[in-house]
Amino acid sequence: MKQKLTRILTIGILTMSLQSCFAQKVVVNREVDTQTDGKMLLGEQTLDQFKKEPFSDWYTKEYNNYKIHEESLKQLKKEKISGYSFVVFLGTWCEDSHREFPRFMKIMNEAGVNQNKIQIIAVNRKKEAPNGEEGLFNIQRVPTFIVKKYGQEVGRIIEYPESGFLEKDLINVLKNKDQTKIQPEVNEKY
Repeated sequence: MKQKLTRILTIGILTMSLQSCFAQKVVVNREVDTQTDGKMLLGEQTLDQFKKEPFSDWYTKEYNNYKIHEESLKQLKKEKISGYSFVVFLGTWCEDSHREFPRFMKIMNEAGVNQNKIQIIAVNRKKEAPNGEEGLFNIQRVPTFIVKKYGQEVGRIIEYPESGFLEKDLINVLKNKDQTKIQPEVNEKY
């Protein structure tokens, strides 16, 4: 009996040791200094990073100044947006991200979406994240807002909302009017 217990304990310890060897360390809130763009965020981020300098300059201003379309907000709540999860790809060097990401976060906040349901991933100018998440989601432009239900993508908004308002485009995604929104080909500045 004692030998059996010793074997089980030894196997358990070995298994845990092997698992820790294969575990991938995920770095959150990676910030880098670049020669061309100054400070840049890369990879998975928490919202707190955008409330720090130099990112707070554009984030806080756009968040505070954006006026949400109230009827659309009511409709988002009616469509139970808080039951969805989101993956956001953005570039802290990108003007479209500077405009749309704070607006998106204000809409989510006002709609009652828990921040834990929003994964934020910052990419470089090549639209690459340190852990390669952009490849899993085929990210070509930023910002890209991906809406998911039960782990499956139900739609996305790429670069800017077609209607001019993120909240209106989100309603269309939730109602499955547009499974995937892909903006027409444009000359890329970034």
